[in-house]
Parts: sequence; structure tokens; C-alpha cells
Amino acid sequence: MPAYKEKDSGKWYVQFRYVDWTGRRCQKMKRGFATKKEAEQWERKFKIKEKADVDMRFSEFWELYEADMKPRLKLNTWLSKEHIVRTKILPFFGDKKLSEISPRDVITWQNKLRTMIGQNGKPYSQTYLKTIHAALSSIFNHAIRYYELSINPANKAGGMGAEESREMLFWTKEEYLKFAEAVMDKPMFYYAFELLYWTGIREGELLALTPEDFDFEKKTLRINKSYQRLQCKDVITTPKTPKSNRIITMSDFLCEEMKDCLKMFYHIGKRDRIFQFTKHGLYREMIRGSEAAGVQKIRVHDLRHSHISLLVDMGFTAKAIGDRVGHESEHITNHYTHLFPSRQTEMADRLNDARELNQDTEEGGKDNV
Repeated sequence: MPAYKEKDSGKWYVQFRYVDWTGRRCQKMKRGFATKKEAEQWERKFKIKEKADVDMRFSEFWELYEADMKPRLKLNTWLSKEHIVRTKILPFFGDKKLSEISPRDVITWQNKLRTMIGQNGKPYSQTYLKTIHAALSSIFNHAIRYYELSINPANKAGGMGAEESREMLFWTKEEYLKFAEAVMDKPMFYYAFELLYWTGIREGELLALTPEDFDFEKKTLRINKSYQRLQCKDVITTPKTPKSNRIITMSDFLCEEMKDCLKMFYHIGKRDRIFQFTKHGLYREMIRGSEAAGVQKIRVHDLRHSHISLLVDMGFTAKAIGDRVGHESEHITNHYTHLFPSRQTEMADRLNDARELNQDTEEGGKDNV
């Protein structure tokens, strides 16, 4: 891999031939390197990328994976994955050849992670361990699917961690109304919590709302975007899932409240965000209101659970609830099944009635003989 020095500028450049992924012979030149070593390293990395050889180092393949996958994922999803890879995976596997990483290497890595302590002073949770392992496995799967790696050593080593079920907290209607009264002194937060409780929308969906999302004649609210605060910037993305794009019918009182909310602005554009605060701001106000109202402290997201709980208690089906909150009915059934009233007793009683009716019919027939 020869590198050449330009006489005029003193900078280094590389010029070479290579075969691209279609088998065509090409020529490449790259100028402007400060040192010969930088020029040679750039040429080596370029050839590795073009060849996509699984004998490359894991850190080099990660660069390919990044180029392939980053454009396909939401920014917040990618940033989470990138942080895990750079802090939990590359330090262990970065210098190893992709094709030489064995299941034994993965097991050693898993055991090391199980002993590590997080920022909270505790070992990593089972859910976080599972997420880390999934990130590693997805990279190997990508190499198998597109770059002819033969096996996924993370799969052969077996999984790590497990999904931990978090306690589902929610407020009853009476508890929420106490809370709502306690936060009325801050109107914008009050209106935000009203929307969260009475519609079941997500925090990100709330914080992305604009005046044009409300149709007061039809009494509807359109959900088609979500707000994130990423890398110190406000970012508007698509909602969490395709099902999350939806139209919600609002109650009369909520329509009137949101009209009052919008009247508070001296001027607001149709596409300006209504609620100009962060998720942290919502959480802080949630704590303050909970303490003032004397109700149990729950997460902001638990207002969504509270809305679903209210709808279950009112007798609506899983499908109807799923359509309103942007979930498949199977999700509602699986995650909120304990809230739905059991009909087992009713079933048993009706089976008893059916059996007794049959016996009465048979005895009546005997009496007539």
C-alpha cells in the first residue's frame, strides 16, 4: 500500500486499484493526509470496506454496520444502540477478527458484564443485560445476512439477562381528580396532564402536539408525531409504531379545556409546539402534584395505564381500547388481562344452568311415559 507525498503542499496521498462488490476493477485516489501513516490507514480501511471480508476486525465491521443501519433507524433508537456498542461491546471485541469470535469468547464477555456495576452503584439489571446481548447478536446476524459470516456466536453462547416485568401502577379516577386539582395553579401543566389522562397518549406524542392537530368541530385529536430531546436538540420523529398514527375522539369537556389552553397564547402558529417543556419537567410537576394531593407517586407514563384501566372498567373491548391508544388488541389483552373482569364464574353458572335444564327435560319426558 504505497503512499505518495505531494511536492507542492507536502501532504500525502494514495492512489490504487481495487475490485468493487460487482467485480469491476476501479481506481481510487485520495489526497490531503498529514502523514504517510494516515494515508496508508485510510487505504487499508477503504479496501476492507469494499471487500467486506469477515476476517476484518470487529471494530471495522461495526463501521460497516453503522453505515448500513443508522439511516434505517430512528435517531433515538440508534443513539441507544451506539452507546451500548461503544461502551459495552467494542472494548471487549473491538480488536478481535469477526470470523474468529467464538461462543466461548461471548460467554467470557457475558460473565464479565454480570459483575460490572452501573452508575447507580448496583449490578446491571436483567433487562439491561438482555438488551446488551441483543445488540451484539444483531451485529452478528447482519454479518451473516449480508457479509457471509457462517455462524452467530452470540446465539450459540445463549442469551443473557431476562425481561423484568415492572409493576404496573395507575390512578383511579378519584385519585387523578385530586391530583388535577393540585396542579391547577400551573395551567399549562394542568392541560398537559388532562390530555395524558383522558386520552392515554404518550409523553412524546403530547409534547409534539401543535394547534393544527386539534379539530374542534369534529372533536378529534390527530397523533402523527413524537417529540424527543436528543443531543441537546429538539427532535420531532414519527410515532413509536405505525399503529400509533391515529385519530382520537375527545370528550366535550376536554375540547373546551383545550380551547381555553390555546387562548392563553398571545400568538401561536398552527405548527408550533403547544407544550414547551421537557419530559423531565412533566415528571417534576407530577411529583409536586402527587405530594400536594396525597396520592401515590406514579410515573408520567402510568397515566397511560390509568386511562386504559378506566376504559377497561367502563367495559370497552381490547380492540376498541387498542385503537384509541395506538396498540394492537393482543398487546392490550396480554398486558392488561388482570384488569379485565373475569367471566369464569359466569361461564360456570351458565354451564350449570345448561346441565340442569337438560336434566329437567329428561325427567319430564320420563313422567310422561
